[in-house]
Amino acid sequence: MRGRLSVIGFGPGSFEHMTQRAKEAIQESDVVIGYNTYVDLVRGLLNDQQIVRTGMTEEVSRAQEAVRQAEAGKKVAVISSGDAGVYGMAGLVYEVLMEKGWRRGEGVEVDIIPGISAINSTASLLGAPVMHDACTISLSDHLTPWEIIEKRIEAAGAADFVIALYNPRSGKRTRQIVETQRILLKYRSPQTPVGIVKSAYRDREHIVLTTLADMLEHDIGMLTTVVIGNSSTVVYDGLMITPRGYQRKYTLGEETQALKPHERLRPEAEPWALAQEEPHGAAVSAEAEAMVAAAPAAAEVVAAVSEPRRPGPLELALEALSLALGTRGAAEPAVPAAGGGVFRYEEVLEFAVRPGLAEKRLTAAQLAALAEAAGERGSVEYTPHHQLVVRLRTDDKETVLSRLRGQGLMLEPVGDVVQLKACDFCNLEKAESVPYAEKLQAQLGGLKVPKELKIGFNGCGMACYGAVKEDIGIVYRREKFDLFLGGKTVGRTAHAGQPVAEGIPPEELADILNRIVRRYAEEGHPNERFHKYFARVKELEQYRHQDAPVLVSDPAVCGD
Repeated sequence: MRGRLSVIGFGPGSFEHMTQRAKEAIQESDVVIGYNTYVDLVRGLLNDQQIVRTGMTEEVSRAQEAVRQAEAGKKVAVISSGDAGVYGMAGLVYEVLMEKGWRRGEGVEVDIIPGISAINSTASLLGAPVMHDACTISLSDHLTPWEIIEKRIEAAGAADFVIALYNPRSGKRTRQIVETQRILLKYRSPQTPVGIVKSAYRDREHIVLTTLADMLEHDIGMLTTVVIGNSSTVVYDGLMITPRGYQRKYTLGEETQALKPHERLRPEAEPWALAQEEPHGAAVSAEAEAMVAAAPAAAEVVAAVSEPRRPGPLELALEALSLALGTRGAAEPAVPAAGGGVFRYEEVLEFAVRPGLAEKRLTAAQLAALAEAAGERGSVEYTPHHQLVVRLRTDDKETVLSRLRGQGLMLEPVGDVVQLKACDFCNLEKAESVPYAEKLQAQLGGLKVPKELKIGFNGCGMACYGAVKEDIGIVYRREKFDLFLGGKTVGRTAHAGQPVAEGIPPEELADILNRIVRRYAEEGHPNERFHKYFARVKELEQYRHQDAPVLVSDPAVCGD
């Protein structure tokens, strides 16, 4: 059976601003996939559908799971606030399908259902600020280089666009909105009207009218859309209004207009318009002709400087595509240049570093090697999991990795993989269980799983490195192992893992853990943490899940 994939924009979140088609598509679906907050906003429309909820930054997992479910013949609803085609899930779903070679007439059916985007819902609350040419700019530089965003702000400011800023500020991204204000103040008056709307048409809606100079004095976050007026935008009686330009031809306070309908499109009635008698670019002013005639040598210099020509957008796009697909070496570069092309391919390399599984001490030589690898443009971050995470740009990752391994460093992948967190075994004075930890690391370390999985390993009953608080906890005691499953490390309902077994023989430990972890890898939903998976399946091996005591019933505002 051919599956159907509906990518739904449900608007700002209120039911009255959701289209009837969006409501029907959600209710008709077998599976609803969305960000946690979005699922909560449409909960009133849900019945007995399968729900796949994920957190922030898990868009790719949502798109992949949606395609997988649709390919299995199900009706899948992928939900986005606003419009799914404006910074939403529509494009990403198509990208995942393209990677799989999908064709419209053969593969799953795809239906994009539009919704009210933030620029529209925000504008309706402010008055009529986007009555003239406007643009949207996302200030998130997680996927788009800031240099490009900066150019777009410059261009929009110079062209006098009304600007709607999406993703203006987050907990970590605080400078972007400051830089945006700095750039726009080069082109606009400090008194330019600015509208700041948080949670439009939701319970915590908040609206502020301010100016470009004072906009940073107000609360701006990820749930905020900022609308910056153009040179003609005004504030009247608490409303932000951008005139379209009717006052140039009409007298708005008079019923009888000076210009009759047949006169309003004459050239003399709109002297600002582009002349229509000649094709665009064909007209040359008399002053320009005189300058060229008077200085032919200068004209030759201009012609010489213009060669070689600058690559056009299509050529740049083709070269970027060839780099992304890895076909650059198979053909000539799209843009011939002295440096071999406009773009230089560099990978962003990210990995975790430890001195060893049980060893916790770094030598001076190892630290120096890490510093050299990171260089000026990279970074080394210490994490709560007793790791250093290295991020750097390189076009020769194998050389970097081999040099670090040559210093005896243990390198591991990061992200949604299995990571074993072991204690120091009392500076290796209690090292009897180290071989078993090393065996687990060899078999499971770096295994891809639905959500990062931490296995804590302690070499004695003190468990001082907190193994029992991890997703899976292993404690070596009396020459055997105790096993804990489903620890929850964060949130107000954080709890230790459930003690499911005592006295596991050492020779059986690796096999038991392999079966548990690999089953989770195969059956877990995208972004589903291990403790939630254990609660859902109820039993792993012979170990049955038991609910942890609930001490706090009021859920956290930021989600769980």
